[in-house]
Amino acid sequence: MSQLYQMYVEELSSVCYRYVPSDDDAKDVLQNSFVKIFTSIQTFDYRGEDSFKAWMKRVVVNEALACLKQRKNLMFVEQDIASQDVADDDEPQPERLSPDELHRLISELPDGYRTVVNLYVFEGYSHRQIAELLSISERTSASQLYHAKRLLAKRINDLTNSKQ
Repeated sequence: MSQLYQMYVEELSSVCYRYVPSDDDAKDVLQNSFVKIFTSIQTFDYRGEDSFKAWMKRVVVNEALACLKQRKNLMFVEQDIASQDVADDDEPQPERLSPDELHRLISELPDGYRTVVNLYVFEGYSHRQIAELLSISERTSASQLYHAKRLLAKRINDLTNSKQ
């Protein structure tokens, strides 16, 4: 168990922090995830390291979502962002930011936006899958992603412009 923990703790920690930016909550999610991994590992049908890592990652994502729901942090807010819109010719340039800066900007998104971005962009879930996971409509999932992208684009532009 110790060896397994050491091999994957960093990778799974980064998944936790993408969903749950609070340090204490992320540590709780990680601990609960490893408990579930260790207690359920005998039920996993091993098909190689990639499938094992994907399974562990799903456990962490599910634990993070459960934490957000339990703490009532997972709210899907329709936000009027007209004043924050980014002009089509003013495309953001995320490559001008460090990975840490980009991670910080994503972590500062409202919880609903951040959760949908993580599930859609990083986990590769469809809006249908996200809707089922979060008990929302597909339309809400798509809307959250749209608003998250717009808000993130504005914040990326603000940050890159302030660096000039």
